[in-house]
Amino acid sequence: MRQSTEQCIIDLQQLETPIGTIVVCATDKGICLLEFADIEGIQKEYDHLSKEKNAVIVPGENRHITLLKEELKKYFEGELITFSVALDLIGTAFQQQVWHGLLHIPYGETKSYKEQSEYLQIPKSIRAVANANGMNRIAIIIPCHRIIGTDGSLTGYRGGIWRKKFLLELENKDYNAGNQLTLEF
Repeated sequence: MRQSTEQCIIDLQQLETPIGTIVVCATDKGICLLEFADIEGIQKEYDHLSKEKNAVIVPGENRHITLLKEELKKYFEGELITFSVALDLIGTAFQQQVWHGLLHIPYGETKSYKEQSEYLQIPKSIRAVANANGMNRIAIIIPCHRIIGTDGSLTGYRGGIWRKKFLLELENKDYNAGNQLTLEF
């Protein structure tokens, strides 16, 4: 974060993707928000960021946003399966543990909430894990879209089930292969 006399600066940009406009915020440490612009409560996300970082959010770009734009383009073109852009996570220790666990779900695979809680070695905490997934503020990169119901159903995704389905189909060509994807930037 660039230092001003009183507050730090968080850079903000809007990016167009095949699944709609996303907003990205970044500090000097990394991406701290990557969310769909049309989700309910996006202003609360900005307010939370400002408070947690004692920062002001302004339109701008830094090296993390520049790299993210390149990586997202490659991801949506099917050329990137692992993001390298740095992240600046804001959350409780438990939330961060859950989010780091999500990063271990391979591209093109899905896991159930139960499998995720077992992986984290807290098998009786399925609801807490699901709640932490719902608090993920870095869509796509931290792949909470790869978590599905035990019965294979597409459940719970802040960006909408249609986006979750799109991302799963993009990552796994065998997933619901009867549908065609339209990839346009």
